[in-house]
Amino acid sequence: MADLSEIVKAYDVRGVVPDQWDESLAELFGAAFVRVTEASAIVVGHDMRPSSPGLSHAFGRGAAGQGADVTGIGLCSTDQLYFASGQLDLPGAMFTASHNPAQYNGIKMCRAGALPVGQDSGLAGIRELVERWSESGAPQRPDGVPEGTIGERDVLSDYAEHLRTLVDLTSIRPLSVVVDAGNGMGGHTVPTVFDGLPLQLDAMYFELDGTFPNHEANPLDPKNIVDLQQRVRETGADIGLAFDGDADRCFVVDEKGDPVPPSAITALVAARELAKSPGSTVIHNLITSWSVPEVVREQGGTPVRTRVGHSFIKAEMARTGAIFGGEHSAHYYFRDFWNADTGMLAALHVLAALGGQQGPLSELVAEYNRYAASGEINSRVDDQAGRAAAVRAAYEDREGVELDELDGLTVTAADWWFNLRASNTEPLLRLNVEARDRETADAVRDEVLAIVRA
Repeated sequence: MADLSEIVKAYDVRGVVPDQWDESLAELFGAAFVRVTEASAIVVGHDMRPSSPGLSHAFGRGAAGQGADVTGIGLCSTDQLYFASGQLDLPGAMFTASHNPAQYNGIKMCRAGALPVGQDSGLAGIRELVERWSESGAPQRPDGVPEGTIGERDVLSDYAEHLRTLVDLTSIRPLSVVVDAGNGMGGHTVPTVFDGLPLQLDAMYFELDGTFPNHEANPLDPKNIVDLQQRVRETGADIGLAFDGDADRCFVVDEKGDPVPPSAITALVAARELAKSPGSTVIHNLITSWSVPEVVREQGGTPVRTRVGHSFIKAEMARTGAIFGGEHSAHYYFRDFWNADTGMLAALHVLAALGGQQGPLSELVAEYNRYAASGEINSRVDDQAGRAAAVRAAYEDREGVELDELDGLTVTAADWWFNLRASNTEPLLRLNVEARDRETADAVRDEVLAIVRA
């Protein structure tokens, strides 16, 4: 029997195929998903990984076996699946392992209206049923319930049309845009979303290939945007965009080929959304830059700080009615997109902002990129709690310093702050530092790392 503790994570299912899970297990997950959500119909999509079609079809068979009608939307990005869940008002399942290597696959699940399914909102119950059925045999269909139907539907053009109703790009100046899809689902969605817009598209690695022959589809790792940076510089493009494997995250480089921090994108998009809905709330996680809550307040909005992770962001958006939310990892959430994350909509906002004025992107984002940051630095440690406690002890009695433990340890002074968090899945401590100048940021970084790695 598969060890589900290895593949059922906090927010999704993810593991190596076929070593850790396979189509027979995917079928049980489909049945359990229907039982837990009590769905009479669901929608299922998948990315370009070699194992994705078989796994998603098996999931659909399991769901239909429990009486649910299954709509397969085929190849799609994760935010395209969220669109289908929201538009059709159906629970959904997306087969992807995002930016993980080719041998991995996974399932991101949501309830109707793209509401997240995590450990506390159904995933624990799904795991429990799959474990029971793995031991005792396939589940029986409830008495009196007919087998569900399995059909197909193409929602790509509807998805693109919906996004274009949320951002007006009709009057922007022509822009030259390099897009690196990393052989992921951006190669499927970008041509349709960009069709008819005043954009000259330079497409890199748009061939769908789940073996990732050119580079990992993880644009947050600097080595994976080197090709994009070089192409932008060589061609004199106005902007470069990079998508991850399932195309729900978008990373931006300016006309010089320099990366634009996701916090600056969060602040820029927040300002644009607040212009549409003055006085609204904007969510940001505790690792985003000081510039984000500053810009939100300057634009008359209310910033709300939350823990890292999409389930926390989405819960706070629902609780507060926030118009927008952003994370340091380049996940961007929109009220007008069922509170779900869509890197494509964030990209359209950046293109609209850039094309709506004459200056280069580097000048446009300078207003939102106000501080020096370390980026996320990972340290492998044997004793996460012990090393974090040592850092806490080093700072808790210092004058002018505040500590909070909303998510890990955050230490804040007048001119700098840092957050130290334990990874949920690996023996790592993750450090993020920000300061008013580079020298201070580097000094704080080095001091904390010396303690962590002692």
